[in-house]
Formats: sequence, C-alpha cells, structure tokens
Amino acid sequence: MTTSDSALGWRSLLPPRQWLSGYQVGWLKWDIVAGITLAAYAVPVSMAYASLAGLPPQHGIYCYLLGGLCYALFGTSRQLAIGPTSAIAMLIGVTVAGMAEGDASRWVDIAALTALVVAGLSVLAWLLRLSGLVSFISETILVGFKAGAALTIALTQLPKLFGVPGGGDHFFERLWTLAGQLGDTNAAVLAVGLAALALLLLGERFLPGRPIALFVVVLAIVVVSLTSLKELGLATVGALPPGLPDLSLPSLRLRDVDGVLPLSCACFLLAYIEGISAARTLAAKHDYAVDPRQELLALGAANLAVAFGQGFPVAGGLSQSAVNDKAGARTPLALLFASLTLAACLLFLTGLLANLPSVVLAAIVLVAVRGLMDLRALRHLWNVSRLEFRISMVALIGVLLLGILKGVLVAAIASLLMLLAGAARPHVAFLGRIPGTRRYSDLERHPDNEELPGIVIFRAESSLLYFNADHVRRVVSERLRGRPRIGLVVCDLSDSPFVDVAGARMLGALYADLAKGGIRMRVVEAHAKVRDLLRKEGLEERAGYLGRHISVDQAIAEFQPIAATPEPSNAEQTSGTSAGR
Repeated sequence: MTTSDSALGWRSLLPPRQWLSGYQVGWLKWDIVAGITLAAYAVPVSMAYASLAGLPPQHGIYCYLLGGLCYALFGTSRQLAIGPTSAIAMLIGVTVAGMAEGDASRWVDIAALTALVVAGLSVLAWLLRLSGLVSFISETILVGFKAGAALTIALTQLPKLFGVPGGGDHFFERLWTLAGQLGDTNAAVLAVGLAALALLLLGERFLPGRPIALFVVVLAIVVVSLTSLKELGLATVGALPPGLPDLSLPSLRLRDVDGVLPLSCACFLLAYIEGISAARTLAAKHDYAVDPRQELLALGAANLAVAFGQGFPVAGGLSQSAVNDKAGARTPLALLFASLTLAACLLFLTGLLANLPSVVLAAIVLVAVRGLMDLRALRHLWNVSRLEFRISMVALIGVLLLGILKGVLVAAIASLLMLLAGAARPHVAFLGRIPGTRRYSDLERHPDNEELPGIVIFRAESSLLYFNADHVRRVVSERLRGRPRIGLVVCDLSDSPFVDVAGARMLGALYADLAKGGIRMRVVEAHAKVRDLLRKEGLEERAGYLGRHISVDQAIAEFQPIAATPEPSNAEQTSGTSAGR
C-alpha cells in the first residue's frame, strides 16, 4: 500500500474531511434550521422514549445530544438523525426491568452498559467487515417484528392514557389487566391524552415535518400551569435536573449482569438494520452513496458516547431522519446544531418541563409507533408470498407471546427453518418445446408447450445438495413411472449453480437406474464448477460429454436419429446377412 492509499484509508474513517471540502456557504442556514427543528422534535420524543425504556426523561435527551454529535464525525449519511427509537427503548424497558431488581440507579447503569456493549459489537463488526450481517434479519421479519412491537409498545402506554396503573409481564396479561382496570379510568387524564392525540394526528396530517410534538408539549405545560388539573390526578414529569450529563463509564461490567450480552446483540442488530435502511433510503433520495461498513463504526462511536453519558442504545431512525431531511439538512452539521440546541435546553430550560403531563408523553409514543404497523406491507406479503407472510406472522406472534427480544430471535430461527424446508423440496420442472422455437420451458406453467415423444426433460430449480437430492430423484422417478417407452432423459442443470457430492452421486444413481431399463440420460447446461465435480465423480465417462457446448436441444437432436432408426425385421436381418456374405 502506498502512502497516498494509506492516507486515503485513514481519511475515509472521518467522512467530514471529505464533505467539508465541498461545503457551500449557502447550506449553513439550512443546516442550522434543520438542527434546531430536529432538537425541537427530539426533546419531547426522547423524553417519551426514555420513559418507555424505564429511565428518567432527561436520559433520552442525553442520547440525542451525544449520539448525534459522534455520528456526525463518523457517519456517511448526510441526513440520518441518531437517537432513541421506539423498538429499542421498548426492548430496554421490558428486559432491564428483570435485571434492575427495582433499583433505579442500577437500571440506568444496565442501560448504559448495554450501549457500551453495542458500541463494542459495532466496532468488532467493523473490524471483521461484517456489514453483510444485515441480511440475517430479513425485511420480512422486520415487518412482523415492528407490528408486534407496535402493539406491545401501545399496550404499555394505554394505561397511562386511561390513568390506571396497568401491569402484567407480557402482552396478553397486560391486555387482561388493562381490561379489568378500565372501570377506574381517570376522566381528566383521558381527556388530556385524547386532546394531545388529536392535535398530534392533525399536525401530522396537515403540517408534516413540523415539530408538532413540541407545540403540544408547550400547550400542555401552559394548560396545566394555569389550571388545577394536577389536583384531579394528572401526573407530571416533574422538574428535570439542569445541566449536561456527567461523562463516565458505567459502574457495572458484563460479569455483573446476566443477560446483558444477548440484549446488546439484539439492540445492535436492530440498530444497524434500522439505521442502514434509513440511511440508504435518504441516500437514494439525494443521489449519493453510504458506506455500510463505515456505518458500523459510526454506530459504535454514537453508542460509546451515549454509554459515557448514562444513556441507552441509539440508532438512526427513519422518523427523526425524515424530520431532519424535510427541515432542509444538507450535511451532518445539522446534528451538531441539534446537539448545541439540546445542550442549551438542558442548561437553561429544564425547569419549564416540570408541569408536563406524563400522559402527553404517552400520546407522543402512541402516535410514533403507528409507523411501525405497516398494514400495506403485510397485505403485499400476503399477495406475493404466503411463505414470507407466515414468517412475518411468526415474528409478530413471537413478539406478543415471548416479548421483543425472544420474539425477534424466534422469528429469525423460524425464517431460516422455513427457508431450509423450502430448499429441501425444490420445484422440479418438466420441460416441453416452446411452439415454433427450439427452446424449452416448464410444461406445468405452459400447457401449450410440445411434449416430445419418448423424451423426458427435467430441471431442478435449485442447487442439488445433500438435503434435497433424494427429493429430486423421487420426483423424477415418479414422473417416469407414468410414462411408458421412454428412451431419453435430459437433466438440465442451468438452474443449479451448486451441486455437492451427494447431489452428484444422486445423478450417478439416477443414471444407473435408467440404464437398467435401457434409458439413456444426458446432463446438460451444467455450470463450470458443477462440471468439474461431476467429472471427478465419473459421470461424464458414463453419461457422455458434459461440456458447455451441449444444450437441451443438441442432446435431443443427437438422440432422435437413433430413436428414429427402426429395428430390422428377421427377414431383413437374414437378407442383410446374405448380402454381407
């Protein structure tokens, strides 16, 4: 590696060195406006997500303040906004509850420790170039997971909306508990919550991209400050401690808390998948590229900063990034201005939040999680692939029955098992000649194709592997049983990019079975590495030339003159013998 290559490599670790060189002065006002707008959105949302995670409200603001600042140094997306997300906040809340043992300070330490481990996993994945791990949890799983998470999160907030205590350890228990408490609904709390919901939904409909949540928060504080609603049982956030977060490592270590590592792995996967999906969406919109590997380093830096600031794991969420984008963000400098605005709020404005009703934060969460329930995507899966829809439903039901952490892991395992089950029984197409051509396609899909007399052509539409080879052989054998006087079987391997030893031996055994019945077999259209393996297994010596020059049509053309030659009669044999003499 040359000195210039090395310098370029180090330069790529700090993307601002690249985009700052082309920064235009006219962009500055847009980045400032976007940063302030993002901060206005972040204050109420981050407080709501902090409560969802079981942490004091100011810790959500710490997440936006520190996470966004560090992402701006290492991220490759120009509009992505880093902060708490509803799914991760819920995951932290329901999982840490069993680890904290009712100790609030321990809860904070465990959440910060989780962020620290997420940072470590991100850097490790960056070092090992594991950016492709996003494929381990498919979009199909995420559709079901997000729907299940939305229902779970909503059910944790509905008791706050009705002014009842709620309770329960899982979705259906919480639902049953809430149903039994509805008779104790606090009318004042419900009225404030419904009013907040209505304003948020109207603002989302008619003023998209504006910090409507901040307006609702300010209005709620004014109303509570000027009325006696608190005397009617309306709980408020209370005064937040002013000042910036104290920077220190979590006091706990991995060995101190059982279960932090699996929780961190789940948070890491969700954070990276959600972040890279949002980053790619925004990059496609603005016609630039993001570096998936560099995003791992940026995610690690953001979570490391959050861990030092007593926060909880953060990610690049699409909702906050959309706010940042619609407000006009041109570069990650918008995140810097958002962090400066949040710092000013923590230093000078925390006292104003003392009269903020908790039910308003619940309303903000309820509106936010609506975006997780993508009914259109579920309908699309139902229409295009029932297998994918079932995988999505496994994720949804798994989250409801087992919780977010176990639910997404079960869905990932179920997805792999369903895919393996499908791969174990691949479709075997039997081909016929397309009328008027010398090409061949699936007879089942195209009944007008010409079925050639005395010839069977099959194509396994998958790789031939140890767990599906017997299925392919069985399907072909069953087809041949119903077809008398077969003279040639052609095996088209054009759709089999890989064949293992078991698959090659299955073809050899099929050849031997056919030869016993006087049936010829040709193997055509095999890929180069497949041909190499079949030759090593001795199939070319028995079944004939396997090279790239033999096609289905050529194999048939070679066979048909042989098949068309009539067997000589006894008289002809005698005559021929005499003539020979």
